[in-house]
Amino acid sequence: MSSNAESGRTSGSGPVGASGPTKSLWLRLLAISSAAAGGALLVTAALAFVFNGGFGSLSSLFGGALVMAFFAISLAIGHFVGRNNPSGAIGMFVATYFVKVVGFAVVLFVLGAPGWLHERWFLIGAVVSVVAWQAAEIIGFGKARLQIYNDPEPTEGGPHD
Repeated sequence: MSSNAESGRTSGSGPVGASGPTKSLWLRLLAISSAAAGGALLVTAALAFVFNGGFGSLSSLFGGALVMAFFAISLAIGHFVGRNNPSGAIGMFVATYFVKVVGFAVVLFVLGAPGWLHERWFLIGAVVSVVAWQAAEIIGFGKARLQIYNDPEPTEGGPHD
């Protein structure tokens, strides 16, 4: 690429366009985080199977799946609310978080722990999923291109004086 001061050839085959904000940020984060947590959870389930058999493996998968469902609901709501009201997405996260915590607690207390549940592997699966999900979300947010300013649309004929 050449500067305005010299008349040399430009690099590349065409003009360089401006990059805009990341499209569908919440769904992208959902995919990245689900893949990371799912992969880490499969490794954990394999280790649980080696040490405690099928019930350990199933317990770790159950714990991790609950965590993944918990976080996926937030990102899905962020996607649907963020399309129409990007600044309102954070408020919906807070409201949804309260509903999820109460809802999951009620479900777990009403259903109780199944007899086959191995508590240690359930906890390990949940913790591994949280750590992998959050790490992937941080990386995803770090690579996202968020528009900070509402740039005006360019007008034909250049800037007005």
